[in-house]
Amino acid sequence: MATLGHIARESSDVTRLAQFYKEVFGFEEIESPDFGDLKVIWLNLPGAFAMHIIQRNTSTNLPEGPFSATSAAVRDPSHLPMGHHICFSVSNFDSFLRSLKEKGIETFQKSLPDGKVKQVFFFDPDGNGLEVASRPES
Repeated sequence: MATLGHIARESSDVTRLAQFYKEVFGFEEIESPDFGDLKVIWLNLPGAFAMHIIQRNTSTNLPEGPFSATSAAVRDPSHLPMGHHICFSVSNFDSFLRSLKEKGIETFQKSLPDGKVKQVFFFDPDGNGLEVASRPES
């Protein structure tokens, strides 16, 4: 049986990105190894998984993520339902949605075709796609 261990995100500002995930989703900072000059912040979402936020290395040949896009269409959250994103689910969707609006985060809202699951799509500060879905009612 496999479980999700962690997700890694590169960032030019690891502190800003870590703060976003702590404030929006409730991640907690955990101890991370000392990688010398490479700045990393490890986070944990209790009961779920960890996220490793790693300082972006511009000398690698890794493909760049959406944060490098200059097109306004790429940064439009309405394009995320079929694009690359990470999905979180929450028990109180309406309260979570209000907290995003209070933080001034631009969102795109929709529901699954059967209407049982509400969804909201948005970007983190580095342009990584995010979805938050309500938990389906039993």
